[in-house]
Amino acid sequence: MSDFFVVVDNLKDWSPYYPSQDVITFDDYLHRIHKFDDRKVRVINLSRRYKYLSTGYYCALLAEARGHNVLPSVRTLNDIGRESIDVLQLKDMQKHLDKLPAATEGDDQVFHCWFGHCLQENLAPVARKVFERFPCPILEVTLIFKKRWKIKQVKPVSLNELTTVAEQQAFADTFEMFSTKMWRKPKSRKIYRYDLAILVDPEEEMPPSDPKALKHFVRAANKLGIAVDFIGKKDYMRLPEYDGLFIRETTTVNHHTYRFAKKAEAEDLVVIDDPTSILRCTNKIYLADLLQTHKIPTPRTEIISNTSDDTLQKLITSIGFPMVLKIPDGSFSIGVIKVENEQALKAGCKELMQKSALLLAQEYIYTHYDWRIGILNNKPLYACKYYMVDNHWQIYQHGDENVTSGKFDTLPTFEVPKKVLDIATKATRLIGDGFYGVDIKQSDSQIVVIEVNDNPSIDSDVEDKYLGEQLYTEIMEEFLRRMNARRQ
Repeated sequence: MSDFFVVVDNLKDWSPYYPSQDVITFDDYLHRIHKFDDRKVRVINLSRRYKYLSTGYYCALLAEARGHNVLPSVRTLNDIGRESIDVLQLKDMQKHLDKLPAATEGDDQVFHCWFGHCLQENLAPVARKVFERFPCPILEVTLIFKKRWKIKQVKPVSLNELTTVAEQQAFADTFEMFSTKMWRKPKSRKIYRYDLAILVDPEEEMPPSDPKALKHFVRAANKLGIAVDFIGKKDYMRLPEYDGLFIRETTTVNHHTYRFAKKAEAEDLVVIDDPTSILRCTNKIYLADLLQTHKIPTPRTEIISNTSDDTLQKLITSIGFPMVLKIPDGSFSIGVIKVENEQALKAGCKELMQKSALLLAQEYIYTHYDWRIGILNNKPLYACKYYMVDNHWQIYQHGDENVTSGKFDTLPTFEVPKKVLDIATKATRLIGDGFYGVDIKQSDSQIVVIEVNDNPSIDSDVEDKYLGEQLYTEIMEEFLRRMNARRQ
């Protein structure tokens, strides 16, 4: 558990808000250097001024010298001070500005935003993007209309400049979401050693963990002294509050899950899935080449870059029918087609190449089930047999309105053939030391790796069917081990 402080120039600045022992003055923060020891400290700097050599500037400077995580950082303050108006036109900002009602040439509009939020609903996307670019607790944004709305100025402002009751209430509500620790009285808190963020999307149709499994993770973490918060994609700037990040959304590189993993790694958080694992696992082209290079058994595999007759004939010769075509970043059997003849091969390639410049073609190996071996830190953790859907060749069948999955068996790893476990661990060592699900086909004496998933499913009453609560405990124990190692 880390220390958390709000630094103000005068305690009266915090008078409109709920009293807290975590609110301290700059002078107090200045002289506490010997009281921090080696604890992780997070600081929200709400000084009255942030200009060069002001108390706000020195607060950020001292925080960074002490190894504390501070908002805003010195870099942010320097960036706001020197950025040109052209640079302020953020890449994806104009589409939001263009949705605002037109005005008279030269008109301007000024609004306050706090932690990426504001009172004006139509300006909310602008506030969020500005905060992402300049992570500062309270900002004043000036827009000017010159044929279209543009950003004229962004500057940090003090807490005192939120003068209306509406702004103060909105700030308090947002601050509570941004850092809930501030709003509970010390006696009502349970003291935890570490804070873990679990990234989820409640709207995801096929998430890696169902709500019941997520509750099991929380219970296991709490027993180990780890506090848990569920966060979403809008909570990007909250990551420095935590000691670890556990991604329980389906990951891909061109997605906020990868950006979260990158930021968590940059902030020295323990993160699963780490960005390298996401990069290596979510692209089947990369993964296939990696496995082949290191002589890990896989189905016969070819990479397709065009649909010329010569290319297709070579595929037919080297792989034969039936053949499986895959887009590089598909998941849960999405973007996977089985083709039985040359005509289907041409049609399948044409369809999938509208989504990707490269495709994967693989030998089709018939089995009743696929092995899924869960690997944590290069050690087998659990094992499942995922059976094919009745009268279908995959474990998932996607219909027009629903998805059907086959049956499953969950069993202890000591009942899994040793060769299956060995191949699974060899494959994951090429990726990293995170949490993986290795899909393997076993047909007679042939054992081949289909793919390695960086974000394996952990659903209640499925993957935990054999280990039960122990499965969640072992994953959280790995977080704890890594957090302790970072602390030391």
